[in-house]
Amino acid sequence: MRSVESISAIGVSHELERTTVSELEFVPVQKKRANKSEVIKEQLLKKLDIKVYDYLTQHVVPERDSVRILDVNHPTYLHQSDFASVRCLINVHQVNNVRYINKFLNKVNECLPDAGLFIGCIETIRIRKHKLFAVNNNIFKHLYWFFCFFFHRVMPKIKHLQKLYYFITGAKYRWLTMAEMLGRLVSCGFDIIEYKELDGKLYFVVMKTHSPDHNQKPSYGPVFPMKRVGKNGKIIKVYKLRTMHPYSEYLQDYVVKLNGYNKVGKPANDFRLADWGRTLRKYWLDEMPQILNVITGSMAIVGLRPLSQTRFNELPKDVQEKRIKFKPGCIPPYVALNMPDSKENIEAERIYMAAKEKAPFLTDVKYFGMALFNILSGKIKSS
Repeated sequence: MRSVESISAIGVSHELERTTVSELEFVPVQKKRANKSEVIKEQLLKKLDIKVYDYLTQHVVPERDSVRILDVNHPTYLHQSDFASVRCLINVHQVNNVRYINKFLNKVNECLPDAGLFIGCIETIRIRKHKLFAVNNNIFKHLYWFFCFFFHRVMPKIKHLQKLYYFITGAKYRWLTMAEMLGRLVSCGFDIIEYKELDGKLYFVVMKTHSPDHNQKPSYGPVFPMKRVGKNGKIIKVYKLRTMHPYSEYLQDYVVKLNGYNKVGKPANDFRLADWGRTLRKYWLDEMPQILNVITGSMAIVGLRPLSQTRFNELPKDVQEKRIKFKPGCIPPYVALNMPDSKENIEAERIYMAAKEKAPFLTDVKYFGMALFNILSGKIKSS
């Protein structure tokens, strides 16, 4: 890894792209450092890869007094410092080594003013896997990968194994996905500005926009309750097998703004979806727990799609007003009518609701039979 051996106080960032490390000649620091924190900042900046330093300077001037470089991954460190004039915090250590990630992020949020920036990094599971299998691919590496995945990814999320994991590792080296980290940041009061892979890590830039969600109930377990708009506009919990990474629910609006919707009305290019989640969705297995909603009476076997509040608000007004008169269902109209396109499935709901008002029971029987035929014949597939 190339590193910057000396960094001037101001104005070198845009020259780095056009200069090699051996050719760099930085302006010496003119002003004597006033306190220890400034000396520490300079030492930390010297260790950064040039590409990383240049990435930082695209958003802030690291040498300014309003920018603080964190050298410890622990909330107590933030209690011991004065952040009155700080507008940006940069954490040069990967967040994987933090035991209580949300407590750390909440404290960062507290230390920053509104619209303050936080820049940090993690080593994602995808990056780790790429490093491991970059040279060769054999059965021993796959066994090693399976063991490490269980140890660093699964154990920290199992209540009775957490303490053992933290005792063995000292809370270091935890495996994180990009979706989980970005979701944690949003849940802790930040909006995502940008993220980028550099020097074997994923760097992110986020802005403080609101207070943390202290009532967090992230999607950890295999069965995940999703908040959806039910009959009469009441918010209900729809149960599904979890197909996304933890904290993905906090990224719903961000993913939609980033990529929009695909042809079947789901968020396009959704990085929140896990590999094993794609398999569950392909065979409709993730929908099985919705039988609990049918038993409790919040859903029907056949009915309108249970939508998030964000997606519901995007529907035409006439559809919004009409669809809350009915229970959502496990088998939506677009499956029976083979109209999966994002615009077609709205029209499918109009057709279904018109028929349902005239003959409720017979319409559901008819649509159930049509949907079953389309699924078994392969005419329509799960998204």
